[in-house]
Amino acid sequence: MSTSAPPSVGTGVELEIGGMTCASCAMRIEKKLNKLDGVTATVNYATEKAKVTVPEGYDPALLIAEVEKTGYTAAMPAPKGKRKDSGAPGDDDADPELLLLRNRLVGAIVLTVPVIAMAMIPALQFTYWQWASLALAAPVILWAAWPFHTAAWTNLKHGAATMDTLISMGTSAAFLWSLYALFFGTAGTPGMTHPFEFALAPSDGAANIYLEVGAGVTMFILAGRYFEKRSKKQAGAALRALLELGAKEVAVLRDGVETKIPVEDLQVGDEFIVRPGEKIATDGVVVSGTSAVDASMLTGEAVPVEVSQGDTVTGATTNVGGRLVVRATRIGSDTQLAQMAQLVEDAQTGKAEVQRLADRISGVFVPIVIVIAFIALGGWLGAGFPVTAAFTAAVAVLVIACPCALGLATPTALLVGTGRGAQMGVLIKGPEVLESTRKIDTVVLDKTGTITTGKMTLVDVFVEAGTDRAELLRLAGALEDASEHPIAQAIAKGATQEVGALPTPEDFANIQGKGVQGIVDGHAVLVGRDSLLAEWSQKLSRELASTKARAEGEGKTVVAVGWDGQARGILVVADTVKPTSAEAIAQFKAIGLTPILLTGDNEAVSRQIAAEVGIEEVIAEVLPKDKVDVITRLQREGKIVAMIGDGVNDAPALAQADLGLAMGTGADVAIEASDITLVRGDLRSAVDAIRLSRKTLGTIKTNLFWAFAYNVAAIPVAALGMLNPMLAGAAMALSSVFVVGNSLRLRGFKSVAK
Repeated sequence: MSTSAPPSVGTGVELEIGGMTCASCAMRIEKKLNKLDGVTATVNYATEKAKVTVPEGYDPALLIAEVEKTGYTAAMPAPKGKRKDSGAPGDDDADPELLLLRNRLVGAIVLTVPVIAMAMIPALQFTYWQWASLALAAPVILWAAWPFHTAAWTNLKHGAATMDTLISMGTSAAFLWSLYALFFGTAGTPGMTHPFEFALAPSDGAANIYLEVGAGVTMFILAGRYFEKRSKKQAGAALRALLELGAKEVAVLRDGVETKIPVEDLQVGDEFIVRPGEKIATDGVVVSGTSAVDASMLTGEAVPVEVSQGDTVTGATTNVGGRLVVRATRIGSDTQLAQMAQLVEDAQTGKAEVQRLADRISGVFVPIVIVIAFIALGGWLGAGFPVTAAFTAAVAVLVIACPCALGLATPTALLVGTGRGAQMGVLIKGPEVLESTRKIDTVVLDKTGTITTGKMTLVDVFVEAGTDRAELLRLAGALEDASEHPIAQAIAKGATQEVGALPTPEDFANIQGKGVQGIVDGHAVLVGRDSLLAEWSQKLSRELASTKARAEGEGKTVVAVGWDGQARGILVVADTVKPTSAEAIAQFKAIGLTPILLTGDNEAVSRQIAAEVGIEEVIAEVLPKDKVDVITRLQREGKIVAMIGDGVNDAPALAQADLGLAMGTGADVAIEASDITLVRGDLRSAVDAIRLSRKTLGTIKTNLFWAFAYNVAAIPVAALGMLNPMLAGAAMALSSVFVVGNSLRLRGFKSVAK
């Protein structure tokens, strides 16, 4: 190993790795790369990527060559905008590796089902059935199982043993012995059958074939690998979803002429127009115009931000007010959106690896099986038995050790567990997610859209003495109904719910940055900031001004209303807590989790919301990168962190957390960056998700234990030369039935929501 110190300054290189079948593959590649002078590498099995730091001027081709020497493939990633893989479910053609795996699985199913049927049902064993079984099973064991054989060979060269080694060893032993029995023994005799004989008696094995064991194991484990690979394929979809958020075209002003161009052609210094309802094309500074910008994707605040000349705006946020002219200050990879995408990618790549349980068990189990096989061979030869009898016992050990149920242990529990989750509004993305839930002790929650509804709602109405509440709502609601501003729409909706249909205003005018005015039922009405009313000499009473200040101190938005020369009252608008949030927080505490509120909103609002639902610790006024830093700090302190959020601003933190849970009512990118999606947007679903994940993981572990236990119990029988084909088939069937039955128990899982 090199002893040279790594360079103080290096260049980051990313590689896309192919051919990995388990987490130990990633560890092997990482170890190989880190032996190179000046190279520091981390390889992630889940995302199939390597992050490598190399000295300046280092040729990436050397890294690729090193990976290929290890038996895997490596390539530099295509530019983000040009990647073909969409990550969409069902889009297998975009990934040649996944397409080939699917083809192997389909072929294995078609060929294996009749082989198992003939072996297990004597009535189907026609005169030359054994030769038909050979013709059907050979392509399965040689072609469909080829990835297992190549992986086993790679493991062997590096002195390692994984589940691939066990599968390859068992299927090969079953196939080779079956060939011997067919061509050199009596198994190829016309009319040969495998009757229902469960009596244990030594045999030379020359009349026994195990083709159904080899083909069946291959089919079941290929199915598990295919569905795992398919779910992993979507790991990069969060990044693509982020990049899709931005505007596609922009109306740029050049020499005073407005021209539509692709956003990729925008240059720093260009001035462009953003009309109401449009997305801002890139980061910039407002040159002219005033408006409200919905920046909730970045800040987490539900209230739109008022902007005017000189204010900065961020790409992909939405202009919800007036017309703006913006000068571009950052483009491409320098924008805040692109940096957020990088945060998500870094968090995903840096996520701790979850070693597959089957590989860990296989690493110990395989050497033991091989030792027992050699002991059986030596014991029979030493006792003076014929070579054929000795080899029968040794091969039988290898055959019975190939666990069919192991291929079903994880997929069946996942299938039932995720199916039950879907019924409850919980979507679990893969087996590695379940492992993450086991040790979670801290749950970090976003505020807007997670604990709260994420929508502005009219929460209070205060009127001056002598003013009718219904009249104030009717006049103010009618005027606000004509505005597109989110706060105006919240007031109009609240007014409609309380007083019914609203009249149509006349002479409606939007006073940029201040409010609206117009004529409603003959009254000259003003709705907006108190400064707008003050311009018309309409001032709030001391009591109402005090109420307004108190509400604003709690982080709520207050709108003043006046008509016919007098201030009449105030309307209070706020983001409200979901009815089930407090109950959910109590349930988190009941299952041993510590809740923390993490939000971009202001301190006063955050603490009030936290107190309302029962959260003691609050971290407020943080930007997306700060959220990632907070999660990282908690992890450094030894906490195992779950993060629950719904916005684009939560995506990097969701990816960084040990377990990410996204509200299905939120942004697509948050859903893609998370491990679990909560379809209903009910925070109690997060409690269900963690409980169900833990239960499913427990079921998988039980399945794996029994899958191996059946084989372990049968190994002594095999070593004594008493393993007949029906017993092998019965062991395979019984272990599979147990695994499926145990998994089906998950259908009875109950939700905490009443």
